[in-house]
Amino acid sequence: MPEPSVAEGPMPETPMPGPLRELTTLRLGGPPRRLVVATSEAELVAAVTEMDAVDEPVLVLGGGSNLVVSDDGFDGTVVAVRTRGISACPDTDVPTCGGVTLTVAAGEPWDDVVAMAVQRTWTGVEALSGIPGSTGAVPIQNVGAYGQEVSQTIASVRTWDRRTATQQTFANADCGFGYRDSRFKAEPGRWVVLEVTFQLLVGELSAPVGYAELARTLGVRIGERAPLADVREAVLELRRGKGMVLDDADHDTWSAGSFFTNPVLDAEAAARLPGDAPRWEQPDGSVKTSAAWLIDRAGFAKGHTHGRVALSGKHTLALTNRGGASTDELLALAREIRESVRERYGVSLVNEPVTVGCSL
Repeated sequence: MPEPSVAEGPMPETPMPGPLRELTTLRLGGPPRRLVVATSEAELVAAVTEMDAVDEPVLVLGGGSNLVVSDDGFDGTVVAVRTRGISACPDTDVPTCGGVTLTVAAGEPWDDVVAMAVQRTWTGVEALSGIPGSTGAVPIQNVGAYGQEVSQTIASVRTWDRRTATQQTFANADCGFGYRDSRFKAEPGRWVVLEVTFQLLVGELSAPVGYAELARTLGVRIGERAPLADVREAVLELRRGKGMVLDDADHDTWSAGSFFTNPVLDAEAAARLPGDAPRWEQPDGSVKTSAAWLIDRAGFAKGHTHGRVALSGKHTLALTNRGGASTDELLALAREIRESVRERYGVSLVNEPVTVGCSL
């Protein structure tokens, strides 16, 4: 793709920006000082460059599915990424090479990409169905679910480096991927993702199923494969059962997904957990445990309500807005949960969503 040119003239700006709750899945957050909607890569780069030149604070906003925004809003410019574009090589439903390279603009809705891949029998992202947000966000968090992570299929990430005002493309090995982590997350605000390139296999069957709950739903054993469409439907069914598929009419889905990451502990800390606590040994000798289990055992059951916010009635990891809530209310509940887990188990939960103008 050619280098983006800087768009001439003023950026497409909303004269009177509404509150950011209109652009986030939690439906929380006050107004920005300014809102720019970038529908092309050139507009995106130009908007960020223009604000950086005058030291204006910038918030690059994708699907708003991983944000907790202050009730006071954002004292700067929000650049909403609405770029579009998907290209495949080879662009045919029957590739002869057994694989396809898929390049996706940052603003493309992620689940639309997954649905297209499944429909065209491109394998490797089917277990990531139903995850809200934009494609540009998935490498930042190294999004993962049901035994798959995007790091398994990302070939490269093309970015705009705000520090040097240049484009940089990172191969997978240079992205610093870890559990819900990447080099882009490690330097928040520096890298604006422009497009992501995936390397997918071609075939009617999924990648080996690596998650026990999904395997049981599909009626297969761990490591076996299943039809791509069946995997997608099974994942969507499981996510709906946990309130993790967005539904405007269902307040139980008004969340940022899993609010806390699963803690990764050293062997000594893991040994102090109760005997029935979930434990998943990691290749480096550390042990991952379940944040949902810790939250539930600390006294916060599904549906636990605190004013106008609550834990989802389907999943203890989702903090939800029951309608008309404030960010302060949500953070108060999150702090209560975090402190209770720390006092009872000595484990410090870490929030997965990015906080803007606020913190735990």
